[in-house]
Amino acid sequence: MSKVPVFPLRPIPSREVAWEEFSEAPRFASRYRHLSRAALGDDYRVGVVIEELAPGKQSSPRHYHIFEEEHVFVLEGALTLRLGAASYEMKAGDYVCFPAGQKAGHCLINTSSAVCRYVLVGERNPNEVVVYPDSNKVLLRPLGRDAVFDLGATRDY
Repeated sequence: MSKVPVFPLRPIPSREVAWEEFSEAPRFASRYRHLSRAALGDDYRVGVVIEELAPGKQSSPRHYHIFEEEHVFVLEGALTLRLGAASYEMKAGDYVCFPAGQKAGHCLINTSSAVCRYVLVGERNPNEVVVYPDSNKVLLRPLGRDAVFDLGATRDY
């Protein structure tokens, strides 16, 4: 982990934080402003982003976290939350939390015709394990990088 910044920090205008793009296959794509990285550096223990999800896009593969929790607050637009086997419509002003260890995969899908903007707050645990139930994969961060393994590739030893 990097050094903790010298305090006190000053407020930062979110509009001055550059947009970054995330794209993983055509279906998974968003753009975001990583506010905590801009204010505190890459390795701060809490991540805060403003994210935009375009119509027809999904935030990520459905997943759940073993050691981290996430919070989502919708600022504008609408989206569909997939949580376990259920789906929920969310709109501006709606909030949801995904506690660590909640074994119900989640993802956000924009089924509307307009961009949806939300705030995402999450922990950044160096020992995190993420489970992807739809593809039977697991991400293991303790290996020193985000290593993804197929749980179906078993061995006899």
